[in-house]
Amino acid sequence: MNAHNHFMAARSSTDEADVVLVGVPFDGTACFRPGARFGPHGIRVWSEVLETYSRPFDADLEDLKLADAGDLPIPPADWQKASPVIQREVRKVLERGSVPILMGGEHLISLAGVQAASRVFPELVVIHMDAHMDLRDDYDGNPLSHATVMRRILEMTGPGSFWQYGVRSGTREEWKLSEEKGTLIEDLGTLHGIVGERPVYLSVDLDVLDPSVMPETGAPEPGGMSFPQLHQAILACRGLKVVAGDVVEYCPFPGGGGPSGAVAAKVVRELIFLAAEGKQVL
Repeated sequence: MNAHNHFMAARSSTDEADVVLVGVPFDGTACFRPGARFGPHGIRVWSEVLETYSRPFDADLEDLKLADAGDLPIPPADWQKASPVIQREVRKVLERGSVPILMGGEHLISLAGVQAASRVFPELVVIHMDAHMDLRDDYDGNPLSHATVMRRILEMTGPGSFWQYGVRSGTREEWKLSEEKGTLIEDLGTLHGIVGERPVYLSVDLDVLDPSVMPETGAPEPGGMSFPQLHQAILACRGLKVVAGDVVEYCPFPGGGGPSGAVAAKVVRELIFLAAEGKQVL
């Protein structure tokens, strides 16, 4: 396995790993700019420019049992065939006692991840970092889309188990629904008292970042976070029991992508440390 076929320092087997990365090359409902199916490979390539050590976590990937399961063998545009494959893999990883982190791929993959995790952890809480609400009931008549994914997840979890952070774009109806259900949170630190020891699924859509930081995404939205702000949001989740998660919507520019791939890879790296710390293996 060469360096570009696995995330840096991911040398453990999936059977023994505490954290397992899973590539999900799906972008079948992309509406503006397709190409997120190439995200997992791009993240692996750009991970090589990073250090394995994280100063905020005071931890090194070299000291962790980290595995990269590779990309799932799914059709990149057929959700009905892709979804059960994703769900089976996530559930398999969870039932081994490991933490799966999905590398997308578009945001619809979160639905399969949450569906699988909620079967293992019925009291699952979902934290959603994104520029967009993704709370539409349908998009161009399709109820299963990157623009509807969080509506479907909210229907599964119910209010009080679903929280959104960093959102700055949505339809009038989405904002109204969010207000009615109380999904938005401005201080992630307050979740500790609300969530307690309940298991958490953390989903990070990279377009939560400003396009000046992350231009390589499927639906860039101006007015977003800097990388340090997103990093602080991830650190604010320390102490929560993160049992699964994903990083989605990295859409490399043709020809290998630009340096925002390093941004995507660093977000994945920090989620690895967050998950490992939650398992108390750091």
